[in-house]
Amino acid sequence: MITCSDRASQGLYEDRSGALIRDWLQQHGAEVVASRLLPDEKERLISELKRLVEAHQPDLIVTTGGTGLGPRDCVPEATRAVIEREAPGITEWLRLRTATLQPLAALSRAVAGIRANTLIVNLPGSPRAVEEHLAELATLLPHAIEMVRGGAH
Repeated sequence: MITCSDRASQGLYEDRSGALIRDWLQQHGAEVVASRLLPDEKERLISELKRLVEAHQPDLIVTTGGTGLGPRDCVPEATRAVIEREAPGITEWLRLRTATLQPLAALSRAVAGIRANTLIVNLPGSPRAVEEHLAELATLLPHAIEMVRGGAH
């Protein structure tokens, strides 16, 4: 999992969203093989996503932060530069479901896609939004990961 935040990476505040994701993944039986806290720098994120896929070959990489409309928000662009196939239905579903709770969720530019056999999913940066998105992902991830691995429908 990767948190992208200029302020958290500078130590100006705690990375609560990354901790929520780590805890959620572990509670759902996942082994978290890597956790990173990076500034909003596109090239650095591209490099780290590629490195994590090559070094660990994980089933899933979840990012948090950097998906909004701000001038430094670059996670969707970095993710698109890394993935080989996009999975737009995942983030469309997340925006649809979470926007009923918080209309500002519709402003997210998050993407999801596949590199090698790794599913990469962008989540927003706020802890509340992360919790809402993870609740929705719980129904999608098991089947999505199985399909990325080459499983049957």
